[in-house]
Amino acid sequence: MTEDRPRRAAEFDAYYRDGTPPWDIGRPQAVFQALADGGALTGAVLDVGCGTGEHALLAAGLGLAATGVDTSPTAIARAEGKVRDRGLTARFVVADALELAALGEVFDTVLDCGLFHVLSDAERPRFAAGLRAAMAPGGTYHLLCFSENEPGWGGPRRVTQRELRECFAEADGWRFASIEPARLETTFASGSAAAWHATIVRL
Repeated sequence: MTEDRPRRAAEFDAYYRDGTPPWDIGRPQAVFQALADGGALTGAVLDVGCGTGEHALLAAGLGLAATGVDTSPTAIARAEGKVRDRGLTARFVVADALELAALGEVFDTVLDCGLFHVLSDAERPRFAAGLRAAMAPGGTYHLLCFSENEPGWGGPRRVTQRELRECFAEADGWRFASIEPARLETTFASGSAAAWHATIVRL
């Protein structure tokens, strides 16, 4: 683990300890809700960088085996409170997204809302390799991240289509089913940010 990983994990945990971070909208992202409504969530589901767990809980509400992982103990504690309050069954784990193989499970569907765009250039290939190890062949990774179409300089770094395709290349065992413009909802006054929704298949 690089030296900056623990520091950044502590910073993200502080966002939750101090209140509600702007990416925690208290419900599933509309993009992922539409996937659920359309039957696109199947098998064992992993919500990576799950925060307080809304997307894992979305899958659990469909009767699917759902796991959420995040480096923030505070966020995971809130997710566990939600699953109890809603009478659902889901597992939440404090874990590093760069060490997904350590979970010892294989997932059919992975949901990523806002994790990829906080990774450094050096972390991206590590994440992709670990993700592939934790996914079943034919499994689907749904990625929602800030895009270069979001104006201004504040907030997370912007991600281009080229960067996504380079990180999840066919030579490395991936196939893009689609990349579509989307909105990533936030609690900021603007309400949302320009994003990409990429659907990527693990070969």
